[in-house]
This record gives sequence, structure tokens and C-alpha cells, in this order.
Amino acid sequence: MEAVEILEERKVSIGRGKEGAGIRCDKNSVSGSVSQRACVYCGARVVLNPITDAFHIVHGPIGCASYTWDIRGSLSSGSELYRQSFSTDLREEDIVFGGTEKLTRAIDEAAEQYHPRLIFIYATCIVGVIGDDVEAVCRAAEKRHAIRVIPVKSPGFSGNKSFGYRMACNAIMELIRPHALPVGNAGRGVNILGDFNLAGEIWIIANYLKALGIPVVSTVTGDASYETLIRAPGAKLNLVQCAGSMTYLARRMEEEMGIPYIKVSFFGIGDTSSSLLRIAEALGDEPAREKAEAFCRKQEAALQPLVERYLPHLRGKKAAVYVGGGFKAISLIRQFTSLGMETVVVGTQTGQKEDYEIIGSLVGDDAVVLDDATPAELASFMREKGADILVGGVKERPLAYKLGIAFCDHNHERKHALAGYEGTAHFMREIHLSMNSPVWQFL
Repeated sequence: MEAVEILEERKVSIGRGKEGAGIRCDKNSVSGSVSQRACVYCGARVVLNPITDAFHIVHGPIGCASYTWDIRGSLSSGSELYRQSFSTDLREEDIVFGGTEKLTRAIDEAAEQYHPRLIFIYATCIVGVIGDDVEAVCRAAEKRHAIRVIPVKSPGFSGNKSFGYRMACNAIMELIRPHALPVGNAGRGVNILGDFNLAGEIWIIANYLKALGIPVVSTVTGDASYETLIRAPGAKLNLVQCAGSMTYLARRMEEEMGIPYIKVSFFGIGDTSSSLLRIAEALGDEPAREKAEAFCRKQEAALQPLVERYLPHLRGKKAAVYVGGGFKAISLIRQFTSLGMETVVVGTQTGQKEDYEIIGSLVGDDAVVLDDATPAELASFMREKGADILVGGVKERPLAYKLGIAFCDHNHERKHALAGYEGTAHFMREIHLSMNSPVWQFL
């Protein structure tokens, strides 16, 4: 196959093997490259939307409101309010004369009909252009209704998806800052940051921590609520699972509230066990560390027969990875290595320089490492490297199937858990079934 012609500006974002450590990343997409990334509003929405009893009002045209609760497979143990989406539906007249009156009426209607404890107002592209004073509207609404009404500055043109994560974290800080404790007064438990309870994964992790005697104070933002979020300043340690979306929040909480953080991952046997041990050690909890050692040994032993069953069918296969964050990509490379598979193509949408340095050290010298890939680039490199399976999100599924390559959905639309020991079992089964399906014989 003839290789795709790479745009000159894109070449600095693509490397091979250890060269991947020096690629250009964390920048706005190249114009004309048909980037896989989403906008600032998307980044903010995916972080905040799992807050179960929050009311989300999209201040902008109706099209922006199409990005709703089903963009994540987040589950709730309480309120289902987050599953509804609301918009001010700005029209031509509102663009000319301003949309603040319409926004005010929307907030009043929401407060009277739904009585939420928390409302987020997303300022989209057109609002950034016409200059509606969303902050003033929110301040006035808070006084009128005695509830939190928090603006989320998220016009799509103001940056990229990573910038949207930051705007969401600013909104969370706006919510929890009034409940901060004096530095040094934190309790014993932990906050889980950057897990969005896809297919109930946060419940799996919370059960692990419960078995070690470590309480979970708050989850940000999977299965979160107003009441649980405002307890977050009372934790002793923050666990950052999605580094791309939550490292900024963790740093702010450390600087402003004195709560330290560590980065963890619960994808794969090795990373799950390592994370549980590191959490107990970071808390300085010797009984929890001893329990973690015993717990991990038991879980690993229980999974070993399944690993041995699938290993002959997976060993020697080649994998391509294209996911949102660098930390997830790193865990996936380690998972594939433990199963005797080689990662030949790896890319992310929001990876940082330090992520690519680790990725470069984990893959072979000829593996393709790329940031913010285009579909044409992904297709070309997967064919060049002979990938047997692509692990990605819903946007990449049609691409894999058109190329005759197996696919595993590891993004936020999925409906089955892939985290923890249980998730690792699901992952092995899925990649085995996908790669070794009889359907590929007919291509």
C-alpha cells in the first residue's frame, strides 16, 4: 500500500520508537488535518457530566446540546438528573440582541421545576463571540435561588479539549473551595480523581480500597453528587486516574488545600496491583499495605488460569492503540506486553511530553508514536505495521473494520468494565474474541 502523504506541519508530531519521546504534543490541531480531537466545550462537558444531580445548561445553539449524557457510559447510584440535557437554543435574534435574558429565564425555570443543588452553565462558541456576561447572570441566580450556579467558560475556539478539562477543573474548584479545611486537618481517606464510573468501574475500585480499610471520601466525577463533592477537601490523598483531565485539579488542591496526590492506573494486572500498594504506602498505612499485598496475591492467582488459557491465542499478535490520554496508553502497552503482544502503533489525543517519554521507552524501536493522529495517518501506519487489533474509541471503530482489523472499544462510550482485575478478564476475552473471530477468514 502506498503510504499516506503526511502534512509537513504534522511530521513533528510523529516519531518512531524512542524518537516518540520528542514529538510535538499538547498543541492545537494543525488546520486541515481532520483532527480526531474535540473542542473545549466537549472537554469540559465530559468531565462534569457524570455529576449525577447536577443540572447542565448549554448556553448556545441547539447543536451543541447534542453532546449529552450518552457521550460517557457513566453510571449512577443515585440521581438520574445528569442524563438530561438542556439548552438555551440561541437563535439569530439572540445573537444580535444578546442571550442573557434567555439564560436567566432558563435558570429560573430549572430551579423552579427541578430544584437542583447545582447548575453548570456552559458558555459555547457563539457566547464567546457576542460577549454575554454569563458570570453576572450566574451570580444573580445564586442569590435568587440560594443554589450554586457555576459558569463553565468553554467556547470551542479558545483552545482544545485539554483546555476544556482545565475549565471543568476550575468549575469544580469553584464548587469545593468554600468547603476547604485548614491545611493539615485532612482526614484519612482518599479522593478518586479522573474516574467517570464507566460501566461501574469506580465501584470496583472503591470495593478494592474498602477491602484494604481505606475509605473513599469523594469521587470526581464518576457517581459524584453535590454532597459528595463538597466533602473532597476532607481527604488525605488524591488518586489521579485520568492524568490528562485531572492532574491540573490535583495540583490546585495540593497548592490550595494541602492534599498531596499520586497518579494511579487500574488497567491491567500489574498496574492494578502496583497502584493498590502505592496508595497504602502513600497514606503511610502499614496495615493497609499488608492487606494490599495479600489482596493482590489472591486476585492475581485467581486470574492466572484465564491468562494461561488466552496466552497461546494472543502471543505474537500486533496491537495499535489510539486513546484519549497518555496514561491509559501506557497501561495498555504494558497489558499487551504481559500477554506476549507487541504494540506497533500508539497515539493519544491529549498526551503530554512526559507520557510520550514513557511510551517511547516501552515500545520497540520501529513502533510508530503519534500525537493527535488523523484517520488517514492511523490507517496508513496500521497497514504498514500489520496491526491485528486497534484499541480506541467509537470514532476509530469504522476505520478498523474497513481495514479488516479487529477492534476493542476502550473509550468512554463503552458499557462494560475494563478496570481492575475483573476488567482485565473482560479485556482479555474481548481482544481474543475480536482478533480470533472466524469472520476474518472471509476477507
